[in-house]
Amino acid sequence: MSQYDVLCIGNAIVDIIAQCEETFLAENGIIKGAMNLIDTDRAELLYSRMGPAIEASGGSAGNTAAGIASFGGRAAFFGKVSSDALGEIYAHDIRAQGVAFDTRPLGGTPPTARSMIFVTPDGERSMNTYLGACVELGPEDVEPEKASGAKVTYFEGYLWDPSRAKEAIRQTAALAHGAGREVSMTLSDSFCVDRYRDEFLDLMRSGTVDIVFANSHEIKSLYQTASFDEALAAIRKDCRIAAVTRSEKGSVIVRGDETQIIEATKIRELVDTTGAGDLYAAGFLYGYTTGRSLKDCGDLGSLAAGLVIQQIGPRPRQNLRQEAEQAGLI
Repeated sequence: MSQYDVLCIGNAIVDIIAQCEETFLAENGIIKGAMNLIDTDRAELLYSRMGPAIEASGGSAGNTAAGIASFGGRAAFFGKVSSDALGEIYAHDIRAQGVAFDTRPLGGTPPTARSMIFVTPDGERSMNTYLGACVELGPEDVEPEKASGAKVTYFEGYLWDPSRAKEAIRQTAALAHGAGREVSMTLSDSFCVDRYRDEFLDLMRSGTVDIVFANSHEIKSLYQTASFDEALAAIRKDCRIAAVTRSEKGSVIVRGDETQIIEATKIRELVDTTGAGDLYAAGFLYGYTTGRSLKDCGDLGSLAAGLVIQQIGPRPRQNLRQEAEQAGLI
């Protein structure tokens, strides 16, 4: 009997979210739609220029863990915070969502990570992330019982930036596979893919990763092609299951010769795309670990993504299980 449905591993980041105009991005040299890594000085400068902001616990895999718990799934999380105010906020929030989070915090420095997210009127988010304590996640933070006791381990590609986190992920993957479990990852960001293309492909081709989540930009970056169909044909051969999101076009899920085309959930208003891919993964993995078909997994992913983009912030405010029941998906 598995202890958890999904173990998520990721950067424990507090999101500081503010709305802004397109001109603000240009004036401050912010790459629209990307995740830009920044240092302490840049973090302080951008924070001083932000308008009114909302603070919310985020981080890609943490958002996914919160989403799985909202569906009623059993989720655990590995991620590093510091013993400071933001670290306490992060730990409180993720535990309050129902996620098991027991990673030991750092004693003091560097401080807990934060990401300043600027949301333009079209709902696109541009992230400026100071990783802080995140980079200190290492093999000593791997909890073997959780690593071998979760049906699926899920980690974010962003974690490939700090080297010790790679060791932690490889160690967790070995424990998971040793217990007959599965491992999944999200490619996270097309710039992240550019930095680690060969390593990501090796993770898939070596069987370290069984299930891959990506969006259309990331998968085309992975295979260095402008053709979505070419990239999809390539990833079909490289991993067991791939789920590729396409914004308003929905998503495509492939497994061997099987292809599932999933429609996007109809929305009233696009407010903020932060967390859309994270919540899609949450819905998919909840469905997958509870034995549902790939079509149902994709529909649950679409539902969760569609709900989170109609609010500010990356964590679901609605009870996703109730929403799925109302939509006839559970």
